[in-house]
Amino acid sequence: MGLALEEARAALAHDDVPVGAVVLDAEGVVIGRGRNRRVEGADPLAHAEIVAIRDAAATHGNYRLDGCTLVVTLEPCLMCTGAVMQARIGRVVFGAWDAKAGACGSAWDVVATNRSPHKLVVEGGVRNAECAQLLTEFFRARRRSRAED
Repeated sequence: MGLALEEARAALAHDDVPVGAVVLDAEGVVIGRGRNRRVEGADPLAHAEIVAIRDAAATHGNYRLDGCTLVVTLEPCLMCTGAVMQARIGRVVFGAWDAKAGACGSAWDVVATNRSPHKLVVEGGVRNAECAQLLTEFFRARRRSRAED
């Protein structure tokens, strides 16, 4: 989670929501890294998870990331949970829960209602306070800035 938090902090340099992710192979080696790049790339699909999954697939040489783990600072949304399942990632570990858009138990629970043969193990709330604080501070500063305008 420490490496994912580093990626999240890097997103701040581009005024993007501080979410970071890493993909680990079955031996625990980092094979993919990502941070939100939606603002930087003017790309609504450039969530940290998607960026990390693409990086891992390129490193791995295959879109199937069986046996891999995605570690991300925020509960994945519907799009990202779908991408995790399409990539055949077996485990997701996330930090902060996302009551508005999370799809691994908060707003939705795509994993529990999954009808595909691919099964996904999810562990949420890892370093929750630290991950949530980064997001809270980002949005507090953004609201403050808008109020001053």
